[in-house]
Amino acid sequence: MSIITFVGAGQMASALSFPATENGHEVRLVGTHLDRDIIDSAELTGFHPTLKRQLPKEGIKYYQLEDVELALDGTNAVLCGVSSFGVDWFCETILPLIPDSVPLLSVTKGMIDLEDGSMITYPDYFLSKLPAGKKLSINAIGGPCTSYELADKDHSAVAFCGTDMEILRRFKKLFSTDYYHISLSTDVVGVECAVALKNAYALGVSLAIGLALGPDDTGKEHYNSQAALFGQSIKEMKQLLAIVNGGEENIIYGAGDLYVTIFGGRTRKIGTLLGRGISFKKAIAELEGVTLESIVIATRTARYVQRLAERGSIKLKDFPLLMHVDDIINHGAAVAIPWADFETEKY
Repeated sequence: MSIITFVGAGQMASALSFPATENGHEVRLVGTHLDRDIIDSAELTGFHPTLKRQLPKEGIKYYQLEDVELALDGTNAVLCGVSSFGVDWFCETILPLIPDSVPLLSVTKGMIDLEDGSMITYPDYFLSKLPAGKKLSINAIGGPCTSYELADKDHSAVAFCGTDMEILRRFKKLFSTDYYHISLSTDVVGVECAVALKNAYALGVSLAIGLALGPDDTGKEHYNSQAALFGQSIKEMKQLLAIVNGGEENIIYGAGDLYVTIFGGRTRKIGTLLGRGISFKKAIAELEGVTLESIVIATRTARYVQRLAERGSIKLKDFPLLMHVDDIINHGAAVAIPWADFETEKY
């Protein structure tokens, strides 16, 4: 039996307690400063209030943040379960406490654009934040998997990525079940870029849902327009993968994640509201308290693309959907899908 310390009691991290405990491992679920009510509820009744599921009855222990060092004592692996908004907190508060011999697996999806115009993955960002002389194996999860359906044991196929295949195999052994299927890859940039981009483009595809429903929300959802935006999204995502030197095959993780995100969740909600003609400011107010990682990654990716275009490395016209999403969320533009810009002539 291994001991796995989960730091962050968010939905995905908590859902991963199912395969881990089913494999006979002890899970220590540590709440961040924002998870106190979740930990209290789960410890008292076993019910996770945001995942809306009963957590495993056996094999899981609960800790508030002040007891994180106790939860890390004797652990064999650590899972980072914070959102992109908690990454800096995790780097400052938790990374220094993890023993060098204990590998880390992160569920956080996203990338960070730097002042020099480059973009890096969260695993690379974690590494850049390690205290001097400290070494950690930092790995990540990518792919189409919603927390609710993982908790319900629906078949899910994901990728674990990192630089050491043997460590990845160890993580696979910890979490793999007959419903949680894990591929392994050392192409960290490719996997992470593909799954990060899905949030930005899921917002773009969801605009079509809002346009079909209309301002009064009485219309009927259409699929031709969603499919067209989905196809354009894949085209632009493949181009971005090539720019960051990620393997083309990783598009399967981005495409799958894009598909599942469009069918539900926070990104669909914000995209639908915007498509109905509600201003970005009002849409954000309506979703107050909801973590919107799509806004973060869309803004960062658009900024990255614009910097490359300014240098002459790429052309902005090759990313019309991304640029339109950026105009909507950062420059107050009304939704007006640039359909003509998607058209091509192939000789």
